[in-house]
Amino acid sequence: MIIQVENLSKKYGSQDVVKQVSFAIAPGEIVGFLGLNGAGKSTTLKMLAGCIPPDQGHICIQGIDLLRHPLEAKSHLGFLPEENPLYGEMYGIEYLNYTADLYLLKNKRARIEETIRQTGLQKEIHKKIEQLSKGYKQRLGIAQAIIHQPDLLLLDEPTSGLDPNQIEEIHQLLVELSKDKAILFSSHTLSEVATICTRILFIHQGKLVADLPRNEIIDLNTLFKQLTHHEDYT
Repeated sequence: MIIQVENLSKKYGSQDVVKQVSFAIAPGEIVGFLGLNGAGKSTTLKMLAGCIPPDQGHICIQGIDLLRHPLEAKSHLGFLPEENPLYGEMYGIEYLNYTADLYLLKNKRARIEETIRQTGLQKEIHKKIEQLSKGYKQRLGIAQAIIHQPDLLLLDEPTSGLDPNQIEEIHQLLVELSKDKAILFSSHTLSEVATICTRILFIHQGKLVADLPRNEIIDLNTLFKQLTHHEDYT
């Protein structure tokens, strides 16, 4: 398994935000992390990325304990948070050079060129980031997350705010990237994760309440209504 998570928990004050979450993801999987706003998705992803510490639990990435050996473990993952970490005044190519330098990449030029090709940024890479559309900003955010060729990619709502064509392009990109890595991406839309995911994790009120393969995703609608008394989860 590329990542193994056991009994992950986090509190903010007296509020249990994430409660005893456990799962594992293998190479080649695209796993959708599904839940309503406030369900605990972003907090979980931030813990998996090493941005915030859990109150309890274990996270191993490629067999490396994230809490005991954070730098070594983080070298195997790429992370795109919900708030895309871009600098509007920089040019796209300048930003990727900066990111490559942070990772001390030896094959810097080749990796930048390959990352630009993978993310379809060829025509936009010499523009200032503030001039890019939302879709291309998301592509650039994904580019910074994969430039060091991580084994695990964590994406927090990567298609939020995009139009249907942009969403389709991001989905195609994720399918291509999944050939040599594991991907976990959060969403609050069942139809999105059902489109490209091999599996889904459903978190509700901080608890992982379902872990289903693609062919059982349709049953999640019934589960959701039972748990939340809401209308269809689409």
